[in-house]
Amino acid sequence: MIDLSTLAVFLLAVLALFLSPGPNMAFVLSYGIAHGPRGGYAAALGIAAADLVHTLFAAVGITALVAAWSPSFDLLRYAGALYLAWLALQAFRQPGDAVIPHRKDGSLVRVFRMAMINNLLNPKALLFFIVFLPQFVDARRGDVQLQLLALGAILAVAGLAFNAVFGAFSGQVGKFMERNPRAAQYQSWFLGSVLAALALRLLLLDRPSGR
Repeated sequence: MIDLSTLAVFLLAVLALFLSPGPNMAFVLSYGIAHGPRGGYAAALGIAAADLVHTLFAAVGITALVAAWSPSFDLLRYAGALYLAWLALQAFRQPGDAVIPHRKDGSLVRVFRMAMINNLLNPKALLFFIVFLPQFVDARRGDVQLQLLALGAILAVAGLAFNAVFGAFSGQVGKFMERNPRAAQYQSWFLGSVLAALALRLLLLDRPSGR
């Protein structure tokens, strides 16, 4: 399996990745503020679940097949952008109502589902798993698929821990905002703005070189 030196380098690379602002961090931040700490935890769980799905796809070769089909990148980013734009529109159209109290379990399931779908529809995330994980695989140390699955699982667990801490922090920010009588409206506008920015980011993504 994976030797300790390779694992150490992998974890350092993963930490550097987590510390770089990106769409996952923005998603956890926005839903932590909107729903409190539990909303941040739900978003973190959804992202981790999507990472596990990406890992499974990469291990069995599905991700490589999708990446090899030229229109797949555009189809994924357009679908993801439309989904995020729809979520942003809901937040803008229903200020206050769009931010469901974090103590309602139904809203947490919805946040989990949205975070997972957002990650799965991100073509950069799909390509990341077929570019990043194989760099730490050594065919001389056993089954390549098992190594990919192990690395992906480690990445998902580490990401869950990082995003959960970040979600708790953003949730505390959300609690602070609740003291303001107009907080629900502010939270909805913030959530809608973040989702709209993520949608625009997907639309402006450059296709990988060689495409």
